[in-house]
Amino acid sequence: MKINDLLVKDVMIMDLKATTKEAAIDEMIQSLSEHGRINDPVVFKEGIMKREAQTSTGLGDGIAMPHAKNKAVNEATVLFAKSTTGVDYASLDGQPAFLFFMIAAPEGANDTHLQALAGLSRLLINPDFVASLKQATTPEDVQQLFAVAEKEHEEAEAKEETARNEAPVESNKPFVVAVTACPTGIAHTYMAEDALKKKAAEMGVDIRVETNGSEGVKNRLTDEEIARASGVIVAADKNVEMNRFDGKHVLERPVSDGIRKTEELITKAIHSEAPIFHANGEKSDASENEKTGSVWSKIYKDLMNGVSHMLPFVVGGGILMAISFLVENTMGDKSEAFLFLNSIGGNAFNFLIPILAGFIAMSIGDRPGLMPGMVGGLMAVNSGAGFLGGLAAGFIAGYIIVGLKKLFSKLPKTLEGIKPILLYPVIGLLLIGIVMYFIIDPIFGSINKAMLDFLENLGTGNAVLLGALLGGMMAFDMGGPFNKAAYTFSIGVFTDTGDGKLMAAVMAGGMVPPLAIALASTIFKNKFTADERKSGLTNYILGLSFITEGAIPFAAADPLRVIGSSVVGAVIAGGLTQFWGISIPAPHGGIFVITLANHALLFLFALAIGTAISAMILGVWRKPVIEK
Repeated sequence: MKINDLLVKDVMIMDLKATTKEAAIDEMIQSLSEHGRINDPVVFKEGIMKREAQTSTGLGDGIAMPHAKNKAVNEATVLFAKSTTGVDYASLDGQPAFLFFMIAAPEGANDTHLQALAGLSRLLINPDFVASLKQATTPEDVQQLFAVAEKEHEEAEAKEETARNEAPVESNKPFVVAVTACPTGIAHTYMAEDALKKKAAEMGVDIRVETNGSEGVKNRLTDEEIARASGVIVAADKNVEMNRFDGKHVLERPVSDGIRKTEELITKAIHSEAPIFHANGEKSDASENEKTGSVWSKIYKDLMNGVSHMLPFVVGGGILMAISFLVENTMGDKSEAFLFLNSIGGNAFNFLIPILAGFIAMSIGDRPGLMPGMVGGLMAVNSGAGFLGGLAAGFIAGYIIVGLKKLFSKLPKTLEGIKPILLYPVIGLLLIGIVMYFIIDPIFGSINKAMLDFLENLGTGNAVLLGALLGGMMAFDMGGPFNKAAYTFSIGVFTDTGDGKLMAAVMAGGMVPPLAIALASTIFKNKFTADERKSGLTNYILGLSFITEGAIPFAAADPLRVIGSSVVGAVIAGGLTQFWGISIPAPHGGIFVITLANHALLFLFALAIGTAISAMILGVWRKPVIEK
């Protein structure tokens, strides 16, 4: 498939009117929708904005490549758009964007489509080609330029491949290897590949680049190439296979650096100016990213690894337990259906803390940390140390394994094989057992009991403040650290006590942002664009389902107003749930588990008050939009 098969003339916009980033995105999505290339503009935009939230697709040099691959796409399409005045797109170089390539890939995009999209990304590295595109005036001009450039690129690649196969290895010429990867694997992966290859040729450096894109791993590096390389460049925004680089100088950077900072990366790689990577974690120097990062960011990453693996148990077990309570109300607590569903949900809940602790430990100490972490978590459950003890178990087990790796780093190479199968499991388990049995379980058992006693004896005023705090945290970053901290804390209390009061607060707080946006876009129509009003309708469903992330596209586009108004309503809703003593014994489900609440109507009333207040603030705060 040729690039021009995807670069459809009908959807091109040769004179983009938008002057802001979101307006440009909306204008391009509208063209895709009008020509039947996508079937759901709201879902497609959510994919676009989610990618933008990771890092701007404004690549610099006047080019932006917003892209998404999801179920809203009918047919793989590349929309070309050109702005005469430029758009403030929050590009990596801080300059306006003039050329836009909106890539719409269907969920099941085949290799042919993906190869064509990769080819498009590679062509945009050529500044002469980009300059020609800026002068194009018709869709036919654009397609002609791509046809010529694609042919020239294919011929150049064929010559390069022939030369590489025929020419002997030059031992005196610097040689480096690289891996490029981005989360969607459509554009940045291949742009970084070509940028590195082009700069290496200019510098007289041999380079081999492996791409980890949507079409899978291409040009996989061989063991011989890795061994021969002076250094390794990993320009990636997602995990790539790292153990093969054991003992090599590895430079880990974002994929955007592989596009814009090629000379710096190659220079450091050929001079081995990068930390030595150790696959087993022993004596590992921190990567440059880790050196510049905070201790909190590392702790948060490890904690989220545990939480993300725990959540399926929370949701699956919690929903089945909620259904079992519904069955109990109608069929009684002796019915087979109730016992069956409650047993499944309860068994899933029994894994929560061990899974949390195990995967925290695994994030810190790699695979050897999983087993001692899980056992430490289980000991915390059995001793009454509860959720807090499980957290401690995960971090302690992880760092025990890190310590053991350093301790055994001097063992002879002949004993390498016994470390993961004997030394780490046995000694790691023994040490975490000692720490948990004699220190953590007694201490955290007492702390956990005191905390639960405190929560049970909270006065109304303090309970309202706690509910308001948790509700506000749920809305503050809509799925980020504050949201996860509030939700995780409430889950911990729920699993330890079975009391769903705090779950009512976080559920109300998490439901307010999408519902408030939906309501505001319905009432204040002149304050939202047509596409935003369509997205608002979707947020009714997401909000009622307790999916706070539905508000993220709006928050990304207008953070101050959306987050500010959402937090106010969520604080009020969360506080009201505690003022009225509402309890929901289910960790998820939103409106679908409302019948389990002890005061279902009061919960709905608290939710409605918080939503209405947020919607009014947002609607009044926003300025009217002028539809083009």
